Amino acid sequence: MSHNCPKIAIIVLNWNGKHDTIACLASLSALDYPHYTILLVDNGSTDGSVPCIQERFPHVHCIALPENIGFAAGNNAGIAYALQQGADYLLLLNNDTIVASDLLLRFLEGFAASPQAGILGARIYQFDQKDTLDHLGGMWVKKEAKMHLIGFREKDPTPLPQSLIPLDYVCGACMIIQRSVIDAIGMLEPRYFLYWEENDFCLRAQKAGFSTYSCPQAKIWHKISASLTGGRPHAAYFNWRGRLLWIERQYTPYERVGIYFKTIFPAIFKLIKLKLLKTMQLWLIRLFRPHENLSKRQEKILKCNASLAGIRDYALRRFDKGPSWIYKK
Repeated sequence: MSHNCPKIAIIVLNWNGKHDTIACLASLSALDYPHYTILLVDNGSTDGSVPCIQERFPHVHCIALPENIGFAAGNNAGIAYALQQGADYLLLLNNDTIVASDLLLRFLEGFAASPQAGILGARIYQFDQKDTLDHLGGMWVKKEAKMHLIGFREKDPTPLPQSLIPLDYVCGACMIIQRSVIDAIGMLEPRYFLYWEENDFCLRAQKAGFSTYSCPQAKIWHKISASLTGGRPHAAYFNWRGRLLWIERQYTPYERVGIYFKTIFPAIFKLIKLKLLKTMQLWLIRLFRPHENLSKRQEKILKCNASLAGIRDYALRRFDKGPSWIYKK
């Protein structure tokens, strides 16, 4: 590695997000650091993303995958190529973000300030509310088998913190990784497909002796609604499936039994009860108020069904892109 000017590979994953990706790449063209490359990994888009982006940004290397293989596996394709090209650092960046021009310099300052750091995350703002954070990452609450988000929807303090903020994981919307971390622990776990992969990766890195921090001076702006699909059925599906896989990978069998009885089984029982209640309500409304708009009630039932399908598919060891009906809006 050249300590004066290390090579940074920026990996942007695209899936039918042509317009967001073009805006992201335009912001990257203003970076004030001389030694970086941009890799676009297209996850089987059908909106004409690849030819459009190649025409607008001929300097961007494009890896066009034949189908959508998920966030983790798609990024892994970019990581593998970047390592072959001799990258010292790998920056995973959501395509629906805009970056500050000094982003890479700030990250390198962060690594210089903390030699044990293996992974750094950015200070992520909401795109439509420039003074409000999305979130920085989280801390692992082991007894509850979940992450407590740090900075979630908080107004940004003035002045900004100057020192790195230790976290158990940083948000995968913008995460820079030292090559030595990949050499030690491998790439992202592809079975997650969507969600939980950065949690898993950061905790694996910590177990290997690397530290994870948020770097307050490294700033990006994130179009939350474009990729944070928490209101859609497929988000419920992948959140549940990923959480159960994460518990499996982070806990001993003995610990998992306790977590299942304390947290998971009660949550599943609540889901089933909610589904039955909402289904009965929907039936009664159709019977007595047939002209009422039922779309929101139907969406809630669909999300319950998606959650239960995620639990089922985890149990059946199905870790693909999931059933087609979960992508209904």
